[in-house]
Amino acid sequence: MPGPGAHAGRVPSGDAREQPRAGPPGPQGGGGGQPRPGARGRRQSIVWRNVVLMSLLHLGALYSLALIPEAQPLTLLWAYLCFLLTALGVTAGAHRLWSHRSYKAKLPLRIFLAVANSMAFQNDIFEWSRDHRVHHKYSETDADPHNARRGFFFSHIGWLFVRKHRDVIEKGRQLDVTDLLADPVVRFQRKYYKVSVVLMCFVVPTLVPWYTWGESLWNSYFLASILRYTISLNVTWLVNSAAHMYGNRPYDRHISPRQNPLVTLGAIGEGFHNYHHTFPFDYSASEFGLNFNPTTWFIDFMCWLGLATDRKRATKTMIEARKARTGDGSA
Repeated sequence: MPGPGAHAGRVPSGDAREQPRAGPPGPQGGGGGQPRPGARGRRQSIVWRNVVLMSLLHLGALYSLALIPEAQPLTLLWAYLCFLLTALGVTAGAHRLWSHRSYKAKLPLRIFLAVANSMAFQNDIFEWSRDHRVHHKYSETDADPHNARRGFFFSHIGWLFVRKHRDVIEKGRQLDVTDLLADPVVRFQRKYYKVSVVLMCFVVPTLVPWYTWGESLWNSYFLASILRYTISLNVTWLVNSAAHMYGNRPYDRHISPRQNPLVTLGAIGEGFHNYHHTFPFDYSASEFGLNFNPTTWFIDFMCWLGLATDRKRATKTMIEARKARTGDGSA
């Protein structure tokens, strides 16, 4: 999954003319695309701005821990609620809806998810989804933005400290992303992304506790904004790192992504990663439906409300056949 908005080396992709079509990524997440001969091993320049900003952010989060005992319980509850909204903006929004089109969402739900996505501050929906499609189509190659073959640190946060590998840029330009650009919600959020991030990631989380129940601005800012944002980033990054290195592979032993229960708990349902890369079109991102999958609960609830439709699922027959053919034999 892509990382924060401080990401360097953007591909210029503001309109469809900058995106030559080469067909959408195939249904299997671990396949296709070899890095350009001679590209491997090329040094990537360090983006010192990102190194400094991420270092300061994490120091601020460590300081925030000391403020927890003196904060009001409602402030801690609000920070957790903001975390859940942040997560849904990524998991139900940028990931399952816009990246994979695993279900359809009506306008009110798309607006809500776009607002929640701005609270997440992990790049706008367009860039997040485009890079995630590149990650699936060219997984574990130089064209993968957070190639796990380069180690835990790189796939977790180090990929944000260097310029994008040019294979990532070139493959990203070749994807058909016209479906993203056709959505007015995606275009609007991209146009006003910086303003929406300032408001939703920092201003609103800080002002609500201060104005509503009299929490100090200091505590509100560090707990509901800085600590919450840092935790949400690292939870997302664990899908890129831990879920590509630790766990079993019951669906496809030939690809790196794994089933990781701890990542599943932290990322509200995104840790069934071997399943997800095997069946990326499945809206539940898991064989187990509602089990340990709050994002699936949310999407199903939106369907019950009539705000979401057309949930895509892998059939039981398809799943069992794939397990028998390529799985590692684990449960």
